Amino acid sequence: GGQYTHAAIWLVMAFAAIGNKKRTWELLQMINPINRTNSEENITRYKTEPYVIAADVYAEPKHKGQGGWTWYTGSAGWMYQLIIHSFIGLKREGNTLSFTPCLPEEWTHFEINYRFAETNYHIQFIQRASEVEKTMKVFLDGVELIDDIISLVDDRQDHHVKIELFTSLHSTVPTELRVSS
Repeated sequence: GGQYTHAAIWLVMAFAAIGNKKRTWELLQMINPINRTNSEENITRYKTEPYVIAADVYAEPKHKGQGGWTWYTGSAGWMYQLIIHSFIGLKREGNTLSFTPCLPEEWTHFEINYRFAETNYHIQFIQRASEVEKTMKVFLDGVELIDDIISLVDDRQDHHVKIELFTSLHSTVPTELRVSS
């Protein structure tokens, strides 16, 4: 037993897919390797690099909490997918960029820089509670986009994107994931 990282990442992705921000963040923090080395005791137990993802974290009592099979590109690739696509919600399809973030409500803002060929897109996320019906507004160079999708162009200019995320004070989100066969 223990943490098989592929499966753990897929579980976090599933919670992001159903929009459970709180559980997505909790689980992401649990599997983040840097959090397994945030104390001397944890470093001694984990015995692995904190800057790479381990494919396994053991549960057997003799090795409980120890990471194994590090520098494993499969788990690293899935972790990248989780963070970029499921958590931050950045999705590129062809020459378009869309957003379906699943961020914890305490994240009020952050920025990323996205490079498309020779063009830079500076993307600012701002999140706040609101009673508006729309959950997101997307602005490109100061103009609100109707469909919230950015058409990427390689014009070698800097573009500024602002994503306003609105969390409802009365929203309900599934707290568990049920699978039946």
